[in-house]
Amino acid sequence: MTTHLQHYINGEFVSHQSDKWIEVINPATEALLSRIPEGSAEDASRAIAAAEAAQPDWEALPAVERGVWLRKIAAAVREREPELTATIVAEGGKTQGLAKTEVLFTADYLEYMAEWARRYEGEIINSDRPNENIFLFKKAIGVTTGILPWNFPFFLIARKAAPALITGNTIVIKPSELTPNNAGIFAEILQKTGLPKGVINFVYGYGPEVGQELAANAKVGLVSLTGSVGAGVATMAAAAKM
Repeated sequence: MTTHLQHYINGEFVSHQSDKWIEVINPATEALLSRIPEGSAEDASRAIAAAEAAQPDWEALPAVERGVWLRKIAAAVREREPELTATIVAEGGKTQGLAKTEVLFTADYLEYMAEWARRYEGEIINSDRPNENIFLFKKAIGVTTGILPWNFPFFLIARKAAPALITGNTIVIKPSELTPNNAGIFAEILQKTGLPKGVINFVYGYGPEVGQELAANAKVGLVSLTGSVGAGVATMAAAAKM
């Protein structure tokens, strides 16, 4: 039976309401691996709203507590390394060694970013006026979004989510439609570890629909894309309107 993935929004796997699905194909064997939702702008908007609702409480946690969550996720990633490695090999065509390296490096990176809980500091700046200092406090942006490529699909989840989370932001991520299955496992890890709802969300679909909303939605304070020049131009154009 072919696996049908579901969006992960507000800590829950959400049933796809449309009859439009995207087939995920093994590039080596051309076997059908899974089907993912062909998501809509409405799906992306719902995920953004969940991230917005979760962000104030997430930012209110001490940074060291946010770091603890990253370490929990890293430990769970290591536990599921064989499954994740096999998934990345099947959907992306990587060699076994490179896929395993990507999984373990992702766990390492999550732990590395967790350490920034103790290093993310403000500044005390000397004023031009006597007997005065300027205190500079860093504040979270709010809701961020991440649009992923196919070639490093698992590591780039962490590359976009971990810095956002440790600094008090929440995020909505669109995996590549070519290599989305590893993101489904990542979402399972998030739910099992009990990460607060809405902190990380996944929405599947194509760039012109889902990606456009992740860049153009007025509630989004920062969008990060790794991809082609054309995708970058489209993302910048969408974000510039807000």
